Amino acid sequence: MKFFLTLFVGIAIGIAAVWYFNHDKTNSQFQTAGQEIKSTAQNAADSIGDKLRSWHLDRDTITNELAKTGRVIRDKASEAGKAISDATADARVTAAIKAKLVKDPDLSAWDIHVSTSDGVVTLSGTVSNPDLIGKAMALALDTDGARQVISTLQVKLKT
Repeated sequence: MKFFLTLFVGIAIGIAAVWYFNHDKTNSQFQTAGQEIKSTAQNAADSIGDKLRSWHLDRDTITNELAKTGRVIRDKASEAGKAISDATADARVTAAIKAKLVKDPDLSAWDIHVSTSDGVVTLSGTVSNPDLIGKAMALALDTDGARQVISTLQVKLKT
């Protein structure tokens, strides 16, 4: 009998606690946190959009370049004059880009091959749409030590 009484009191306290925390705090704390998350996500999306525009990595430009030359090349203006001769620096650049590919839910580290030589990064393999070529190139260009990015990525629809 004592066990059931303790169990009943415990359940009643649990229900009261859930009601208290959900009733008064939902409107203020959770909405504020949600607004901060939404604002941060919007700022990140705007920043990525600005980079894609400044590097001319929009869908139309990529599609046109692929049709003309079969590859897309972009230089980082601030890094164009620097040469990277250290092979370990190239390995670090490649590893950093591959790590970014692993973290990105839209890009596949399995389908995109990355190689670096003297700061020139080459991306090859396949993606599911031209927008992802731009995203992969922006990701690579935004890596320290990457001086130029050449993409021979091809669009291949997933079946």
